[in-house]
Amino acid sequence: MGARAETLVAAWYRGAWWLWLLRPVEGLFRLLAALRRWLYGSGLLSVYRAPVPVVVVGNITVGGTGKTPVVIALVESLQARGIAVGVVSRGYGAGSGAGSHLVGEHSTARDCGDEALLIQRRTGCPCAVSASRPEAVRALLAAAPVQLILSDDGLQHYALARDMEIAVLDAARGTGNGFCLPAGPLREPLSRLQRVDRVLYRGSDDADSGVRYRAVALVNVATGEQRPAAPDRPGQGVHAVAGIGQPEQFFATLATLGFRAQPHAFGDHHDYSAADFSALVDKRIIMTEKDAVKCRTLAGADAWYLKIEAQLPPTLTTAVAALARP
Repeated sequence: MGARAETLVAAWYRGAWWLWLLRPVEGLFRLLAALRRWLYGSGLLSVYRAPVPVVVVGNITVGGTGKTPVVIALVESLQARGIAVGVVSRGYGAGSGAGSHLVGEHSTARDCGDEALLIQRRTGCPCAVSASRPEAVRALLAAAPVQLILSDDGLQHYALARDMEIAVLDAARGTGNGFCLPAGPLREPLSRLQRVDRVLYRGSDDADSGVRYRAVALVNVATGEQRPAAPDRPGQGVHAVAGIGQPEQFFATLATLGFRAQPHAFGDHHDYSAADFSALVDKRIIMTEKDAVKCRTLAGADAWYLKIEAQLPPTLTTAVAALARP
């Protein structure tokens, strides 16, 4: 994220007064968003309904809210119940080639984006990406006999009909100043949350809406070796690498685990190269799992990622599983 973008995001969440100067543009954004919703809702723009249930997991704010770990946790929960589940995604960060891409053994982040690659590598479920969610769903259904489809992001992609909507928010950051882009972080007005089926809050302990993240292990990026998610010695110094929406949360997690982390923040969906790691040779590297799927041959032998699990409300997983029942 560039310096200007960081300044704007910080202003959204501290409620800077000068953002009021952008309210006329924000009003136009709201109008266009409402018009788009109306065009789909009225049938003037076509909506594709899949022959199996579709659950959308997304957000109404710009930036990371932890939705991909929620998707992974839902996939694993459904798989444990014997339900065949697939995932579709926009494939943010992938190349601009037309059509859809089925994520496979030889896929790279440039083919399908880092989040779709992470989901497929972690869960083994069939995944398809496309700028068009309906196209991704059609490709997925043609390739795999799934009973339910999860859309990683896509609350605002109304061309795809959905049977359940789940919005994920950060409990600490909330919705900032409550304004839509560009005066605030919202992709849609706050009233949109009244129309979703469930709202989850990352970092909350609420039994029905809270999502907590548990550190499971350190996993070697190159070999897959696993170690406990703890320092080898108290206060162990490490290089902390994160190219995600809110890298400071990853750095804080490492500190909580007992590491003394030297932070290295990159833009969300950063396209890594060996040069990014050339100077990080004096101590262990720990990165996010999302970064690791792009860095297997780049980061060196002592590079690890922190494997985490999202702990979801049991009522949510039960409700999603019920959609797949005949």
